[in-house]
Amino acid sequence: MAHSARRDSPELPDLSLLKRLVRDQLIYLLEQLPGKKDLFIDSDLMSPLDRIANVSILKQHEVDKLYKVEYKPISSISDQLCFLIRPRIPTVKWICDVVNADKAAGKYRRYKIIFTPQKFYACEAVLEEQGIFGDVTTDEWAFYLLPLDDDIISLELPEFFRDNFLAGDQRWVRTAGSALHLLHSLFGPFSKVYGIGRCSKMTYESWREQVEEGDQKPRLAEIGNVFLIDRDVDFVTPLCSQVVYEGLVDDIFRIKCGCVEFGTDVTSSEKSIKVMLNSKDKVFNEIRNEHFSNVFGFLSQKARNLQIAYDKRQGMDIKQMKAFVSEELKGLKQEHRLLTLHISASESIMKKKTKQDFQELLKTEHCLLEGFEIRECVSFIEEHINRQVSMIESLRLLCLLSVTENGLLPKDFRSLKAQYLQSYGADHLLTFSNLKQLGLLVEQQPGETLTVMESKVGKLVNDRTAGKLTDAFSSLAKKSNFRALSRKLNLVPKSDEEYDLRVPRDMAYIFSGAYVPLSCKLIEQVLERDGWTGLEEVTRLINGHEFAVTGSSGADFKPKSDAQRIILVMFLGGCTFSEISALRFLGKEKGYKFIVVTTAITNSSRLLEALLDNHV
Repeated sequence: MAHSARRDSPELPDLSLLKRLVRDQLIYLLEQLPGKKDLFIDSDLMSPLDRIANVSILKQHEVDKLYKVEYKPISSISDQLCFLIRPRIPTVKWICDVVNADKAAGKYRRYKIIFTPQKFYACEAVLEEQGIFGDVTTDEWAFYLLPLDDDIISLELPEFFRDNFLAGDQRWVRTAGSALHLLHSLFGPFSKVYGIGRCSKMTYESWREQVEEGDQKPRLAEIGNVFLIDRDVDFVTPLCSQVVYEGLVDDIFRIKCGCVEFGTDVTSSEKSIKVMLNSKDKVFNEIRNEHFSNVFGFLSQKARNLQIAYDKRQGMDIKQMKAFVSEELKGLKQEHRLLTLHISASESIMKKKTKQDFQELLKTEHCLLEGFEIRECVSFIEEHINRQVSMIESLRLLCLLSVTENGLLPKDFRSLKAQYLQSYGADHLLTFSNLKQLGLLVEQQPGETLTVMESKVGKLVNDRTAGKLTDAFSSLAKKSNFRALSRKLNLVPKSDEEYDLRVPRDMAYIFSGAYVPLSCKLIEQVLERDGWTGLEEVTRLINGHEFAVTGSSGADFKPKSDAQRIILVMFLGGCTFSEISALRFLGKEKGYKFIVVTTAITNSSRLLEALLDNHV
């Protein structure tokens, strides 16, 4: 069943320290406004805040009432208002309206704006333009990192992907650099830093600036190597259907800040229930990384074991029964409740995936990854669009076709685009423009067949004089070169080999043995080679701005020390649960432990929703 970890697997650092630090800072900022106050919170900060400081903690520090920011006149009667917000101009303008409305009504209050994770000059400029700069006090809550589990940390910045990769807005790069600086301060120094992608390079540079500005105190390192990876280095992985349990739960029910809300179809009652999904849930911890085909077998075995544990009560005397009730019964009841929930969730997933002809969908994806039966795949996508099965699913399949084939043939591009716009509305023209800009859905230009493109790349790779990116190579910047990468790195295992999902042999199990995620394969290769040496052609195909830097001195690194086998991987632009499962598998195989830091947890739906033309 679940893969057993190597016995010499290192212990992870205690990430709960991150929570304590930001909680203490928030309390300090609230106390800067003494007395009772009402707190207005940005809607997308409510779930992260709940993981850091619940209502009772806020009440202890004189927060009287809590409100969600709703861009309408407020009903608060408090004479002190505190606003906990993201640094967004529309929110700042709304606060200006609130203050100016009070001024017009002759009402005097004290106002404090707490920007998180940082404030931007543009927000302060709005306060000045609206004439209230002197009426409010502003501060920053450096809430960079939210630990979701023992090995997952999120910046909870879903807008990072669209802002940075589509709009070219680099304001969050400093935030990512500050997050890395915080981890370095607490758990560093790092021995080596590897990166690939333009944003990764900028994040590294931002972090180094902050390190040089501060004091470096020698300490015993708890983290060895660090990887920084841009999301646009690997678009194929988030476009594939997730089939590990945690990924499917996220796709169907949406995991938010490590919590999921199971509806009445799962709870079998009139109420929905919120469940924290992490390693403390013993049932979930054992199935989260499993391929879905193995989950029911595990759950049924777990149910049998639980029944045996309950049956131990038979024939007990009073003393034994008393010990059983005080020591075991509570834990068994909790496990029983969670087991029931996960069985119901699995049944719900099965029903929903059967409705969508899931097996046919997976077969199409696997054909696209392997480059077989492309005409049949195009027909399947056309049918999917014309039946209006799902707007996002149709878009996902179009993008997967484009990325794996290095662009669509002109006649296919025109035909599929026309059919999509007819099915889902002509207002999606801008969506197509966004996808083209990112290289997710493009039309092959005349003379740019896959073979020709690969030969161009090959020529550039072999051209030893190409010290810089030439014009010809720059023109390939938005091309995926997936087929060439797949061959170089063996991303698609041979289909004639039998793949036993119960005993996975490599990271491809997370996609039913059809594909090893490129992002994770790169990490595996760099760790094996201790750098990018030997991967020059791969990095040129990715056009990846790769780098490898020996970290700061001051740590006494012993060979094969625990810290050297703790590896931090930072995904800039989002990371999927499938990739996290793949890295956990790799860690168990090689004796590493991975800590995944991501700007946000993503999947194909979130990735594409961020690029829709009507995205706000």
